[in-house]
Amino acid sequence: MPEDHEGRARSGRTRGVLRTITGWWAAFVSSPFLPAFVIMVIAATAAGLFAGSYTYNMANPTPHRIPAAVVGPTHTATATAFVEGMEKRLNAGLELHPYATDAAARHGVEEQQVFAILTFLPHRVDFAVASAAGASVAEVLTEAAPVVGRSLGVPVRISDVKPLQKGDPRGLALFYISIAAVIIGFVGATQLNIHASALNAGERIACTAAQSLLGGFAIAAVVDWWLGAIRFPFVESWLILGFTMFTTGMVFTMFNTLFGRWALIPTWGLMVVLGNPSSGGAVSWPLLPSLLGHIGRWLPPGASINAQHTAVYFGNAQHAFPFVVLACWALVSTTVFLIRRERHPGGRRPEPVPPRGGTGRDQDAGAV
Repeated sequence: MPEDHEGRARSGRTRGVLRTITGWWAAFVSSPFLPAFVIMVIAATAAGLFAGSYTYNMANPTPHRIPAAVVGPTHTATATAFVEGMEKRLNAGLELHPYATDAAARHGVEEQQVFAILTFLPHRVDFAVASAAGASVAEVLTEAAPVVGRSLGVPVRISDVKPLQKGDPRGLALFYISIAAVIIGFVGATQLNIHASALNAGERIACTAAQSLLGGFAIAAVVDWWLGAIRFPFVESWLILGFTMFTTGMVFTMFNTLFGRWALIPTWGLMVVLGNPSSGGAVSWPLLPSLLGHIGRWLPPGASINAQHTAVYFGNAQHAFPFVVLACWALVSTTVFLIRRERHPGGRRPEPVPPRGGTGRDQDAGAV
């Protein structure tokens, strides 16, 4: 009997503890502390991923394959030894593209097909880099080439056929303005969602476009007219920035229709954690991990930097690809938003239409 009594007592205490835990959990779930806890965990995770993604991509950029133009004979002992020495020094391959003349090679630079020009002359090597094509690549090449030349006893003359603008000696200004356009684009969309939730679908799209054009103009005007850091082809750069802001704003709006209040998580992950570090803005694509270097071109941050970089430094050789990427993201996002707009938390209810012949009060008054 004592054992039975003790067993029943223990069982009763266990049930009491379980009821207490269940009650505590129910109170926690229904309180504001659960979403606060979830947000804290998400914020901490996002901070770690944000720092990790930038560190992984930018802390130790390593070349893989660097496209370079070659002018002159490439099968001489000097040329072969120099190329092999460069590849060993860089721990990467030089993707050599032969050109008949220096003018043709410079055209390859303008088309952004190559990052440097190697000219093998009888008694020296001319090594021309293009900082505007990729400042980080140019830095790696100009550090390696003289060392290789000295080891071979071959003079190496370094030049820069496409230098950066004076206000942007590290080639990072375009990266910074693109980050501003990307982040403010979707942050502005979140603010429209919070503070202008009564906007209907068409009004939301129009306001996002207007906000993007104003924001793009402000970025370009401050960097060019006020600070004088970069001399833009103003209208083209302004429209690229506006297009970027509109695209990222509509990406958030799409995710908002799909995921509701958690829409900022996939937007932040796609644009900031993955998109910005792999965009090629801070570290050129040949120095990024190869997979991220390819992915970055297909995301809005990479497309924006690609278009802006070409507009500023290679204006006669603008490509359609980055604009197609931005347009596809904007079109898909807008289409999803319009198709699923009934799930969008916002919009105004249509005003009730009075019955034909006037309201009931008017009819009663007429009857009297």
